[in-house]
Amino acid sequence: MDEASDRLIEAGTPVFRRTTLALAAAGFSTFAVLYGVQPLLPVFADTFGVSPAESSLALSLPCAMLAFALLVVSPLSEVLGRKPVMMASLFASALLTLVAVLVPSWHGFLVLRALTGLAASGLPAVAMAYVSEEMHGRAIGLSMGLLIGGNALGGMVGRLIAGIIADHASWRWGLGTIGVLALLAAVAFWASLPPSRGFTANRMRWREVPGSFGQHFRDPGLPWLFAEAFLLMGGFVNVYNYIGFRLLDPPFSLSQSAIGAIFVVYLFGTVSSALTGEIASRLGRRKVLWLAILLGLGGIGLTLSSHLWLIIAGIVLVTVSFFGAHSVASSWIGRRALRDRAQASSVYLCLYYLGSSVLGTAGGWFFAHAGWTGVALFFATLYGLALAIALHLSRLPPLVPADS
Repeated sequence: MDEASDRLIEAGTPVFRRTTLALAAAGFSTFAVLYGVQPLLPVFADTFGVSPAESSLALSLPCAMLAFALLVVSPLSEVLGRKPVMMASLFASALLTLVAVLVPSWHGFLVLRALTGLAASGLPAVAMAYVSEEMHGRAIGLSMGLLIGGNALGGMVGRLIAGIIADHASWRWGLGTIGVLALLAAVAFWASLPPSRGFTANRMRWREVPGSFGQHFRDPGLPWLFAEAFLLMGGFVNVYNYIGFRLLDPPFSLSQSAIGAIFVVYLFGTVSSALTGEIASRLGRRKVLWLAILLGLGGIGLTLSSHLWLIIAGIVLVTVSFFGAHSVASSWIGRRALRDRAQASSVYLCLYYLGSSVLGTAGGWFFAHAGWTGVALFFATLYGLALAIALHLSRLPPLVPADS
C-alpha cells in the first residue's frame, strides 16, 4: 500500500466517525437554513399578501444565488483550501438568517434570503470534493450517503421547527431558532473536521476556469448526471413547496404544526441516502439509480389519493427515492471526474439548485391552474425524463473499475 493510500480515511475508524459527524453537521446547517422556510410559504402568502408562486421566492431566490455562486466558490476552494471555505460559508449563512428575521418588508426579506444563498454556496460542492479527496474509495459511498443524510436531517428539523413555532408564536421566531441552530452546527464543524490531507492547493488561473469546466461536458456520462440533478431536485422540491397549500385547505384543514410534522418523513431520507450509498458501493451505481427514481414515480401516484395516510405514504416514497437517487448520482460525480472534482461537483450542484429554484417556482403555475394534480403531473414528467437518463447511464462503459 502506497503512502497516498495510507492517508485516505477508512470507514469504521475514529477519524471517519469524526469527519462524517462534522460533515453531517455542515449539511444539517445548510439545509436547515435553506429549506426551513418551506412550510412557511403559506404563512408568507397570507402575511405579505403574495401568491403561492411569489411566496416560493423565499426558497427559489437563495437556491438560484447558491447555484451560480457555486461556479465561483468551487475554484476558490482549490486555492484557499476546503475547510476554510466551508467554515466561512456556515458562519455567514447562519448570521444572515438571524438578520433576515428582523427585516419588516417582503422585498427586504427576499434580499436577505438571496444573500443567505450566496453565503451557503461555500459548502455543498466543496464538501463533496473533500469526501472524494479524503475518503478511501471503499468509504466514499457511505460517507457521501451520511453527508446527504445530514442534509436530510437539517431539512427535516428546520421545516419541523419553523412550522411548529410559527403556529404557536410567529414565523420570525421559527426562522430565528433555525439561525441559532445553524450557528451551533458551524461551531461543531469547526471543532470536529480534520484538516485536509489529500488536498493540494493550486494557483488561481481564471482564464483556465472555463476550459476546466468545459472538460466535464466532454465526458459521456457527467452531463447526464448534471441533468439528473436538475430534474430530480426540481421534481422533489415541488412536492414540499405546495403540499402545505393543499393540506391547509378542506377536506384536510390541517394546522401549520401538523403540516410541519409531516416533514418528519425526512428521517426516511436520512436512512435511505446512507443505505442506498452503501448498496450502490456494493452492487454498482448504474444498477441502483434507475430503481430509486422509479420508486419516486410510484410515490407521486399515491399523493393523488383523497386519504391522508396514502398521501403521507406517497411523500415518504418520494423522499426515499430522491435522497437515494441523489446519493448515488452525487457520489458518481467523484468517480467519473478524474480531475478538478470540486468543479465537477459544483456544476452538478449548480444544476441541482437551479432545479430547486426554476422548477420549484414553475410548479406554482401548475398548482394555480390545475391544483395538486397539476403538480403531480409536472413531477411525473420530470422523473420520467430522469428515469430515461438513468437507463442510458446504466449502459455507459466505466472509465475506471470504481466507476460502476
